[in-house]
Amino acid sequence: MRTASLLLGFVTLALVWAGPLLDAWRGSFAAHMLAHMGVVAIAAPLIAIGIARTIRSVATAAPLIASLVELIVVWGWHAPAARQWAETSTIATMIEQVSFLGAGLFLWLTCVAPRNSDAPARDAAGAFALLLTSIHMTLLGALLSLASRPLYGLSDVTCFGLVLGAGQDQALGGIIMLMIGAAAYLAGGVFLLARLLGGKTERLAG
Repeated sequence: MRTASLLLGFVTLALVWAGPLLDAWRGSFAAHMLAHMGVVAIAAPLIAIGIARTIRSVATAAPLIASLVELIVVWGWHAPAARQWAETSTIATMIEQVSFLGAGLFLWLTCVAPRNSDAPARDAAGAFALLLTSIHMTLLGALLSLASRPLYGLSDVTCFGLVLGAGQDQALGGIIMLMIGAAAYLAGGVFLLARLLGGKTERLAG
């Protein structure tokens, strides 16, 4: 199970980084967002599950710190100037993608690391951290989708075989963030919250 998860995570990274999202469709914000979500919301949790047992101890506050790091990385790279830099520079794209993977792994690993004596407290911190991340991704996705004007360019782009106006491209990117990113972190947070409540029920019953 863990080996399969790890392999699937690396396959996802390969598809994102070696496919058209960051190459042929480089100028599309929607393609960028699909690459971003592929890294932080699909590849990162799969890899984290695959290597979780190699981590012996995680501080209870680590998920909260990791969530803050994720917030800074995500919002920082979606500032218009940073997005333009990543779009026009291969080196910037590499830095962006590595920072997305690092922040994603940091958060997911602290949340899925093996449980120990402080498991209830860490589950609570992990659930809060993932739900907080889901909230800020929902907010960013909504802002991008509903913005009254394009933030990342004015010209038409080609993505997924379609020609999109700048506003359409940005709105589609925001929707992708909502559908994949916000949903993945919400699901992770709900899972940890359910595990926490289930553990409390078992202790009360015992």
